[in-house]
Amino acid sequence: METGCWILDTRYWILDTGYWMLDIDAVWGDCCPDSYREPIANCQLPIANCCIPLSTTENFIVTPLEKAITAISPLSTQSKAAFLQAWKHWSVGKDYFLLREHTVSDYIYFIEKGIARIYYYKNGKEITEWIAMDEQFFLSITSFFQRTPTHLIIQTIEKSDVYGIHHNDFMSLAEQYHDVERLLRKMVTASLILSQVRMDSIQFETAHQRYDRLLKNTPEIIQRVPLSYIASFLGVTLETLSRIRSAR
Repeated sequence: METGCWILDTRYWILDTGYWMLDIDAVWGDCCPDSYREPIANCQLPIANCCIPLSTTENFIVTPLEKAITAISPLSTQSKAAFLQAWKHWSVGKDYFLLREHTVSDYIYFIEKGIARIYYYKNGKEITEWIAMDEQFFLSITSFFQRTPTHLIIQTIEKSDVYGIHHNDFMSLAEQYHDVERLLRKMVTASLILSQVRMDSIQFETAHQRYDRLLKNTPEIIQRVPLSYIASFLGVTLETLSRIRSAR
């Protein structure tokens, strides 16, 4: 397990290191107009130039994103408008890199629909740190806050609709609005508390128990994510995962 970062998941109370994530226990309809869902997987411009600021979407409310933010810490009407306006949207295909190894993580991401895998290389082998699914926040937190290159890679494993807020925008709004600063503080505080829960799970739960917890919290993961990624995330070999599944 990597050190220095963490995940926040309000439904499942699951933590891991490397980045944080918040999962909102809700399913919302597809409210984004088709005109704003043009794929950018083949775009040759920097990612910052291949996105749509929320402010450009007329009469468009990002309901899942707003709900996710409010679930952490409600914002005033003024600060909410400014905060939501800072988020940008990408509609990307499978295997799109949101973050590459040895680069600085500039964005906190929210995946409205889709799946992204967070992983790193160790001794030439891919190690899955986390699998972010519908309506979850995620990032490389050490890189994001310390402005240092990351060892993590974030890559979609299916077509995904992703939103992101740049570090500079988040920090500027946190200085300008007290409730945005409180939102950031609550994210960090909750993540630190929940990181201990994750560590306890790794230290004291068996592989069977971790698998059962995963299925209870995200039953659809088996149908949407390759078993090799799931095995890596659980810290077991693919053969061990197969034995666990056959014993159920």
